[in-house]
Amino acid sequence: MSNTETFPNWENLVKKQLKTEDIYTILKKENLEGIDVKPFYNSVHKPLVNLPKVEESTHLVAKYHESLEDDVFAFILDHNVENLEEKTIFINNKDLAEHISPADNDQYFSLIDIFDEKNGVIDDQLAKELLAKDFKRNICVDISLHQNAGAAIYQQLGIALAKAKELVEVYGQEILNKLIFKIAVGGNYFFETAKLRAFKLIFNQFSKEYGLDEIPYIFVETSLRNKAIVDSENNLIRSTLELASAMIGGADAVYSTNYAVEKSTENSEEISFKQQIVLAYESIINVFEDASNGSYYVEDITQQIAEKSWAFFVEIEEAGGYLELLKQGTIQKKIYDQAVEEQKWVEEGKIKIIGVNLYPKLDVKKSVAELYNEKEIKAVRWAEMFE
Repeated sequence: MSNTETFPNWENLVKKQLKTEDIYTILKKENLEGIDVKPFYNSVHKPLVNLPKVEESTHLVAKYHESLEDDVFAFILDHNVENLEEKTIFINNKDLAEHISPADNDQYFSLIDIFDEKNGVIDDQLAKELLAKDFKRNICVDISLHQNAGAAIYQQLGIALAKAKELVEVYGQEILNKLIFKIAVGGNYFFETAKLRAFKLIFNQFSKEYGLDEIPYIFVETSLRNKAIVDSENNLIRSTLELASAMIGGADAVYSTNYAVEKSTENSEEISFKQQIVLAYESIINVFEDASNGSYYVEDITQQIAEKSWAFFVEIEEAGGYLELLKQGTIQKKIYDQAVEEQKWVEEGKIKIIGVNLYPKLDVKKSVAELYNEKEIKAVRWAEMFE
């Protein structure tokens, strides 16, 4: 049967099972992103071309430890290590970045955010120092904080473009191929895959405003927002799914934050990295350029997220730009409103956290007012309310 023949059959079967003609009201999946999720997809309005990534295969990034030196190709480095040759290095320390001089066969990337979110300024001296380095990507646009603070997906991506726009205005359009975007990926599997794909679309669209055709370099880390201190094993499962959605979404590099929240050990660090190894070498999902291309559902939400994100970016620009809105407190308030609504869903059990508000149900110990501040962008884990 063709799709046109099977769809009415499916529809009639569901009406019979639910004993109502109004099946779409019942089956509509509610979400805080404002994305229209249908119960059934039989086509995609505008099929997308394959969305490429910069790296041929997704880098699996480990926090540096000498025991991993022989086996691991990509490290996060926050202290100086001698004789690290033919590795991909992500620098996470501005003092270290000042003293690093890469050799020809080294690949260095900066994960240092030059934006001061509290004061609404760019650290110009640091930016110039980083731009003078012979790094593959010199300037990090960090929106992982925004995800961990509770920003909606469209807010995260709109802010990423708005931060990039601020950099172009100061340092010129040639900075666009020197950027690395640090993005936190949460547990809403298909939405997070679509988030990375949508960002590729809107960043490419943004670059075309300057006559360029750029692909963003995307460094993904697993979110802290949905992690809990209790039942670390559940965190391990959550972050494994997040890594998978990032690889399928086309991240250029992935890093698993430690699943043992506030209880980190060498063993938990090793296991956190092994999550990536198992996914890459046993599922082999880090080598595909755009594995979810052609999925009606993912294609649809990718385009919806892209449209909403671009609209939010335009809204920021028309109101004066990212830094100006930070100084006014507007960005902080928008994220605060979204985060508080999301936290209420956690409190009500609409967003489920196994071992926290489901199996078992813990008592609320902290209020929304204690957790959030409308004048500050700060990371808050959902589970803190119960801990």
